[in-house]
Amino acid sequence: QVQLVESGGGSVQAGGSRRLSCAASGLTYSWCCVGWFRQAPGKEREGVAAIYAGGGTTYYADSVQGRFIISQDKAKNTVYLQMNSLTPEDTAMYYCAADPLGAHRGGTCYTGRGYYNYWGQGTQVTVSS
Repeated sequence: QVQLVESGGGSVQAGGSRRLSCAASGLTYSWCCVGWFRQAPGKEREGVAAIYAGGGTTYYADSVQGRFIISQDKAKNTVYLQMNSLTPEDTAMYYCAADPLGAHRGGTCYTGRGYYNYWGQGTQVTVSS
């Protein structure tokens, strides 16, 4: 079955960096869009970044553009989220998710959660001031 396993969460001070990993299995990785989402207490889950696994095209939400970098290791079916210049507002549970239809859309990915069928369990990131 499809599995998405996140790791790398933890506590970090404001201004610091953290790298999250998402290991995917049980799907045709190169056909997928893989996205990172986050949800803070009392807030909606929001998409922050996505990558088309087949071609590497990346997409970012305005709130993280220039601070977060999404990348992948295709040999490991793993997607990373490098988070820099973190602020307390970045504190949230971070989830990765897979959209298996990325290739069917010509490699176009979205950060809207409705496109994503498979989800990991999440990893908590806490940024202290």
